[in-house]
Formats: sequence, structure tokens, C-alpha cells
Amino acid sequence: MSLVIIRKNAPTAPWQQAFASQAPDLAVHAWPETGPLEEVDYVLCWAPGAGEIARYPNLKAVFSLGAGVDHLLSDDTIPLHLPIVRMVDKSITDGMVQYVVMSVLNHHRRMNEMRANQAEKIWQKLDLSNPQIGIMGMGGLGKASARALAAMGYRVRGWNRSGRPVEGLEVFGGAGCLKPFLAETDILISLLPHTEETIGILNRETFAALRQGAYIINAGRGEQLVEEDLLRALRSGQICGAMLDVFCKEPLAADHPFWGEERVTVTPHIASWVDPVAGTAHVLRAIEAIKHCEIPEGQVDRTAGY
Repeated sequence: MSLVIIRKNAPTAPWQQAFASQAPDLAVHAWPETGPLEEVDYVLCWAPGAGEIARYPNLKAVFSLGAGVDHLLSDDTIPLHLPIVRMVDKSITDGMVQYVVMSVLNHHRRMNEMRANQAEKIWQKLDLSNPQIGIMGMGGLGKASARALAAMGYRVRGWNRSGRPVEGLEVFGGAGCLKPFLAETDILISLLPHTEETIGILNRETFAALRQGAYIINAGRGEQLVEEDLLRALRSGQICGAMLDVFCKEPLAADHPFWGEERVTVTPHIASWVDPVAGTAHVLRAIEAIKHCEIPEGQVDRTAGY
């Protein structure tokens, strides 16, 4: 049994070490070393490039190195029968919850203004009224973030495309309920998956429907944000600021206007991460499930896109 790791712009050694420890009989190759293509059973990858997966004729499954799978779903050369499995790891959830909570606290507690006041030696107490938080995307990351914020006393509501209820949380469902959801929102957090329906959803219409001076946190996908619309909304005052972890093109170009926009905080796609030891254990459990003709945890519904 053979597995190839494709991680073109990051080290593979931690993953190779984890596989060597947990599955010493599994032959693991780090791309571009693959061994005979016809002998490869599984690929574990991030952004392998169009056509790369199709080079392996006898694959049983392809695993994403992250929770996102758009880098695979966008490749129409991947056979439709081939299972695509996203990463399921508690460290992903923990990291995202930490990022969301940090972003909300930084804005709500007005830390940027506090730091500016410190630089000017100004002793001033600022208004800290409790904001209404809205989270778009009620998957595992969205639900965990909502519960963490609610446990801290924040008022939190959710929105998803399906309208599927979430225990203990008010959820608005579908396009028809988006504007009522936005109308009472002070801090909008996007944790949506990447699908055709979510591309460009953070646009001027969405911003206009929010409360005046709302704040944006995007840790979902860069393609969901219409960047020029956000810049216009910042200039008009409809949006007061943003915390952005994902972008249409990464890394962010040196001349991108977000770098110089003081109301925008840029982070380099670090909201959550995968622990190689835990991630390897997930992959090995999934391989065992596939061997027994079972559906592995994290298998993607290719019609839904997640």
C-alpha cells in the first residue's frame, strides 16, 4: 500500500514522521517522488494542481490536508467515482475558535483604539456596548465558534443556506432570510465553505444590509469577499473595519490596498491549522473505513461542494 503527500510550498517531513510512527508498513512518498504511479493507492495533498490527481490510475481516495476541498473540487479531471475526504481534526476547530474569539474581542474591546491612545498617552474609557454577532456558515467550525462566543455572553445568531436548525442557536436559513439576519448584525463572521453559491457573497448588497458601522471577519474563503466592495464600504463608513485571513490571491500582493488600510487587519491564512499526528490518525482511520467499504469521516458530497 502506497501514499503520496503533495504539499508543494510547505515541508512534508512532519507528516512523513507521523506516518512512519503510526503506520510503518505504509509506503509514503513526498512529491515529486511518487514511486510507480500505478502503485499509488492514496494521495494526501493541498493544491496539487490541475491534472495531478488524474495521473494516478489506481487511487482509492484523495485526502485534503485541510478542511477546505475547493482546491480539489475545482479540478474536473479527478474521476467522479473517486472519494474526496476533507481533514477532520480537533486542532482545526480549536484554531478557528481561537481566531474568531480573538477577532471579536479585539474589535469589541476596541484594542486598536486603546493602543493608539497609549501611544498618545491618552487615558480614556471607551464605550463597550454588547454587539449582535452573526455567523455565516453553520458547519462544525461555525457551530463551535458560536458556542464559544455565546459562553462568553455574546448574543450570537447563525445563517446557513439549508436552514438546518442548530440546538441552542437562532439560525436563519436560505437566501430569503439573509437580509433579516444581516439587518440586526454588528459583527459579521464568514465561515462558509467554498461553493458556487458562496462566491462573492460578501459584497456591497451584503454590507449595505448590515447595521451602520458593522465589522467584518472573514476566515472562510477569499473568493467569498468582493474586495473592492469592502474598500468602498470602508470609505463610506458603512463598514468600520475588517479582520481578514483569506484572500482571492495568496500570498497577498505587496501593492494590495489592504496592506495600507489601517481599518483592515491582514493575517496570512493562519486561522486554523492541522496537527500532523492527529491528521495522520484521521487519514489512517479513513483508509480502514474504505478498506471495509464504509464511508469515511469527512467524505465530501461532491454535489453540495463540502
